[in-house]
Amino acid sequence: MSGARTDVEAVEAANTALYDAVENGDADAMGALWLDDGVSVVHPGWPVLTGRDEVLRSYALIMANTEYIQFFLTDVEVSVEGDTALVSCTENILSGGPAEDDGSAGPLVGGLVVATNLFRRTEDGSWKVWSHHGSPVLVEGEDEDGEEDEL
Repeated sequence: MSGARTDVEAVEAANTALYDAVENGDADAMGALWLDDGVSVVHPGWPVLTGRDEVLRSYALIMANTEYIQFFLTDVEVSVEGDTALVSCTENILSGGPAEDDGSAGPLVGGLVVATNLFRRTEDGSWKVWSHHGSPVLVEGEDEDGEEDEL
């Protein structure tokens, strides 16, 4: 197996681990995935957050306030140049609120986000997140008269 292919697979695994940490609400795993310095994140609808503490705090808030979340990644493209890797993908997100009074699952909501995740290889050879940027995707819907809106 070539070194380039191994790098792509390692970056794909690191990218998957990022989403797994959010799905599992695992703050420790999230912390282990990010570089120590110079990191940034843009969550959909949020301003840019910089610095490790601010970035990890944002994920902790999301995980603490989201009862259920699952990511189905599509359109995943990985590019590796030296010690830097770029992953672009579409996050097909299914999330839900608290359970109903009868114990059944709460309402689920779907959404689309286009994401760019930037990784850097560390001295020990592992790939760590340097930056994440997510932008919501506007989808066609119906207006109040039942007619389709155009993008």
